[in-house]
Amino acid sequence: MIWKKFLQMLPVLLLTGCAGTFTGLTPLQQPRNANNLYPVEVVFNSSQQSLRWETVQASVLVNETLYPMRPVPIVKNRWEGLVPVPAGANGVTYRFKFDYQYNSFGTPPKQNSVFSPLYYMKIVDQ
Repeated sequence: MIWKKFLQMLPVLLLTGCAGTFTGLTPLQQPRNANNLYPVEVVFNSSQQSLRWETVQASVLVNETLYPMRPVPIVKNRWEGLVPVPAGANGVTYRFKFDYQYNSFGTPPKQNSVFSPLYYMKIVDQ
């Protein structure tokens, strides 16, 4: 009986797979700059076969505000963006958010989102 339930769920498990993995490429600390905008970069990979890569939209979340990211030209699954940090702050905590659509049997594509773990970037005076 357990096997019957498992076998019924197997197509769903194979279809959704792992939502994604994140590789943060941003240095842990950056020198303070005059415009208070700091670059962040991330690689997003997923083994979810139903994910529609052309619909992926990346953003970086800082203090409950989303800032858009753009795909890096020529490099697959890599995004970059800018994070504002107030002039007097010593660092910032942020996370990445990826919105995407995925294919579903017998229905139009569905919307989903996935968040990265939290990252911290320290801002150092030169």
